[in-house]
Amino acid sequence: MPLEFKVFLGLATLLTLQSVFSLRDGYRFLRNLGASLKKARSGYQPYAAVIVPCKGVFPKFEQNLRRYLGQDYSPYQIIFVVAARNDPAFVPLGGLLEATKGARTSARSAVTASLVIAGLSNERGEKVNNLLAGLQSVDGAVEVLVVADADARPHADWLSSLVAPLADPAVTVSTGFRWYLPGPGFASQLRAAWDTSIATLLGDWKENFAWGGSMAMRVADFRRLDIAGRYWPRTVSDDYAVTRAVREAKGRIHFEPRCLVRSEEESSFGEFLDWANRQIVITRVYAPHLWRMGLVAHSLYVGTWVIGLGVIALGRLPNPSADGRAALAAWLVGILALGIAKARLRAAVARQLFPEEAARLARFGARYWQLQPLVPWIMFWNFLRAGFTRQIEWAGTTYKIYPGKVEVTRRGPSA
Repeated sequence: MPLEFKVFLGLATLLTLQSVFSLRDGYRFLRNLGASLKKARSGYQPYAAVIVPCKGVFPKFEQNLRRYLGQDYSPYQIIFVVAARNDPAFVPLGGLLEATKGARTSARSAVTASLVIAGLSNERGEKVNNLLAGLQSVDGAVEVLVVADADARPHADWLSSLVAPLADPAVTVSTGFRWYLPGPGFASQLRAAWDTSIATLLGDWKENFAWGGSMAMRVADFRRLDIAGRYWPRTVSDDYAVTRAVREAKGRIHFEPRCLVRSEEESSFGEFLDWANRQIVITRVYAPHLWRMGLVAHSLYVGTWVIGLGVIALGRLPNPSADGRAALAAWLVGILALGIAKARLRAAVARQLFPEEAARLARFGARYWQLQPLVPWIMFWNFLRAGFTRQIEWAGTTYKIYPGKVEVTRRGPSA
């Protein structure tokens, strides 16, 4: 039996098992989502503060921020933060707060809103610096601290759904995640397929991670863990820092499927690839065990396909007949089908989460599974490249990042 064929058998068996377990987890995610949407929320609604760091403007910028101002929750405080007055978001934010001043008190919600200028720091990422500045404006009576992203568009019950799990004292952090909807552009569709494969790693289990675009914790726990003093001062990643703090304290991160928030972005393929690389470089620096696991998993996928196609092309089989080659090709197609089957579940998730987007999903929802065959190859490149660099560009600023250290090497014109 040729050595190449033996290697393929071993790799393909491991990859098939991995793909079956991954598909099983996809069904678990879908069931978890359905149970969450049907479950009645607790009435836990303590006074909350929502900090939203902002950088620049983008399509539907104002629409997103109006969603944060119109949450079905009472009372809450919302703090928008920019780094400087010359940030393009500063003037629109000020105008929005002025325009909505008289409409922020209703029978369902009472919102106190403010705009903070954070300044710049050479010791940490701009988003984290904005968060630390925003903390200074949090009302002393606030019991729950929430962090959100300006480029996400939450439902009206997002805040109440995110805070509700904190009624359980065993829950340290309640988190959601972004859910990209595919748009008309290829890069938008690929981003949706790529990123939702990460979202479905979350679930009703212990090894969740916090996501800084939809994250809540009690102020008492935030202070007890000394997030602001110990974990945020020299990092670009607010959420990996919180995840580390919670795990070191043996706390629990609860994933709330209701708080998967809609995101969308059109870009060039190069811009998408830079964004994807940045996600994995940050993971490599702040969660190296996850990076190693991802590199191994995607190397297994790529290695199986490369060796399998080579064995077929060169006839390195015990039975190099047409039937032998067809059997090997069928195995590879079966592995591909398992990945596509899981990706089809992501389209089902999107339809449940965003029924108002039925027309868009009818047109583009199939891209979640149609582009799935490309995702492992791009992921492999992302994970491989992350092993050779610590440099990222984020919102116009270039950083070199290390555990416990950040170097700002270049700032964009708006900074």
